Amino acid sequence: MMTDVVLRFFSLLCFVFIAGCGSRPIRDPLSIRSPNGRVTVVAGLLPGGQLAVRVRHEGSDVIAPSPVGLRLADDPLGPVRIVTTRVEAPAVAPDRRTPRYGGLAVHVRERGGARRSFDLRLRAYDGGAAFRLVLPRRPGASYRIAAETTELRFPRDYDCLAVAHSEYLNSHEGDYAPVRASALRAGALYDLPLSCRTGRSGEAIALAESDVEHYPGAYLVKAGSLGAAIRLTPLPANDALAAVIDGPVVTPWRVVMIANRPEQLIANTLVDDLATPSRIGDARWVRPGKAAWGWWAGLKASGVPDAGYNNATYRAYVDFAGRFGLLYFVIDWGWAARPDGDKHLADITQFRSGVDIPALARYAAQRHVRLWLWTNWDALGRRMDEVFALYERWGIAGVKVDYVYRQDQIAIGYYHRLLATAARHHLMVNIHGAPVPRGLERTYPNFITEEGVMGAEYNKWSRKVTAGYNVRSAYSRAVIGPMDYTPGGFRNVAPGAFVARHALPEVMTTRAQQLAMFVVYPSPLQSLCDSPGAYLNAAGRPMKGAAFLRIVPATWDETRGIAGDWGRWIAVARRSGGRWFVGVMGDEAPRTVALPLGFLGNGRWRVRALVDGSQPTDVAGHKGVVDGGGTLWVPLAARGGAVLVLDRAH
Repeated sequence: MMTDVVLRFFSLLCFVFIAGCGSRPIRDPLSIRSPNGRVTVVAGLLPGGQLAVRVRHEGSDVIAPSPVGLRLADDPLGPVRIVTTRVEAPAVAPDRRTPRYGGLAVHVRERGGARRSFDLRLRAYDGGAAFRLVLPRRPGASYRIAAETTELRFPRDYDCLAVAHSEYLNSHEGDYAPVRASALRAGALYDLPLSCRTGRSGEAIALAESDVEHYPGAYLVKAGSLGAAIRLTPLPANDALAAVIDGPVVTPWRVVMIANRPEQLIANTLVDDLATPSRIGDARWVRPGKAAWGWWAGLKASGVPDAGYNNATYRAYVDFAGRFGLLYFVIDWGWAARPDGDKHLADITQFRSGVDIPALARYAAQRHVRLWLWTNWDALGRRMDEVFALYERWGIAGVKVDYVYRQDQIAIGYYHRLLATAARHHLMVNIHGAPVPRGLERTYPNFITEEGVMGAEYNKWSRKVTAGYNVRSAYSRAVIGPMDYTPGGFRNVAPGAFVARHALPEVMTTRAQQLAMFVVYPSPLQSLCDSPGAYLNAAGRPMKGAAFLRIVPATWDETRGIAGDWGRWIAVARRSGGRWFVGVMGDEAPRTVALPLGFLGNGRWRVRALVDGSQPTDVAGHKGVVDGGGTLWVPLAARGGAVLVLDRAH
């Protein structure tokens, strides 16, 4: 909350602008600051009367003055003048979360034409800035939105990580590759986030969006020589139209995440903080956790004749989950009946010969394991309520909905309907072939993870999932929300020995890096990708490193990005209760890294570490005692990693 002094100053500033300046374009006329005073969001007018926003961090621009606006298909908005302003203070949300910010609503009116009025809303958080447009309901008429004219201009040639797509319809999977802002390609559709180093000390930003409803998701496209513009995903039937809205228009929050160092972006919660609070009431039935998963390894199960899509194989995975302490088994493609053949949609209310889902659910429950079921989103169609009611009767924990690929206005409506319907039937949701996170996990807490990432599955058919890519993902995709990468590949080989294969795939990283992903990558549903035999030997004892997977949590109480080198290596610390876990991941270069332990506070801490051994499948264990506030040096092999578990020494 602002102090009275700040409020009086702000009111005076507004009065000077309105009374003394009229509609003349003025540089930086109205501003709001974050609670810590380091982030400033500025609103004003560009020459010609277009709204503009500017974002500053510690006294310097991270977003230079940039236009903000909409283009309506039938009646374009004209130049505006600022009429009034009001300070908006944080309210207590229904979920009791009260992130602090400085808020400002700028009310504007067109200078001519219909003289329509609308609002520009600004927020300044300690972790960044956000703004959105709000247009009132049009009595008797809909809004037909053709595009946004909003840009985010850079004051310098930023060093960025970006994944480019050529079509609006895509799986949102790709490499966040290094690119200078000046080298962004004209015509490419860049997925969110766009993470960048600003060139000012260690400062970094990530561009994202949050709270998308009744509206399409956005891409970024090159704007001018330095910067990005919002490109709305068009409606499938009309490339010239992005949305038709009967009520008021509330655009998503345009988000600028800010950190003093790039690795600190991973602890930024701004996308989640800006989302609409929970709509599902009592969500105590939502239970994050780890899962066994058979699809990646090809449903291989030792001791099971004719392993595949049958209850005998599924029971072997359930048995493993129970012995390993996993809460779930995710049953992927292949369980449902396909009377017209495997290339046609399944009947997801029936199961194929040899499969009995209710019987398997009962078998799993006896071992304290619950089931997730995969489905194609088209198969759900208009039967969603019927299907989910059936799954609830079967005792299913959650659904993995695949092949959505879309983020247009219709698809966004589908996501909201899917999540609300699933919540009514006490089903958790994981969406695959999906866009990247935009805060829906807060609005629907049963939405516990999503894909929108080039994950471990790509090892089955490509050489794209490199150690360098994995690290870059931590600096980009991982900073905006849960990502179902499905880590845990235990067939670790050097790139020269790697062969892409669909059954029992290999991975081109060390085992220690695979372990570190469970700490570095956020996902309240962490699916262990490999087969049971990769984690437990014939005697039921853990393979090298597997014991760590039994104890690492899937959710966290606190997160810190503690060290790293942009796109080359990263160290992330996460706390669960009184215990800290640290994950370290490196690219193709071997190195020894320094981990500052200031996040531990004072006192002595027992540390158990697993680091790279002499071979990709080896892990070396170390134990010791360290001082909070000290430094720990950790060796990383090429394509390597490390994990640390820290408990207070009494």
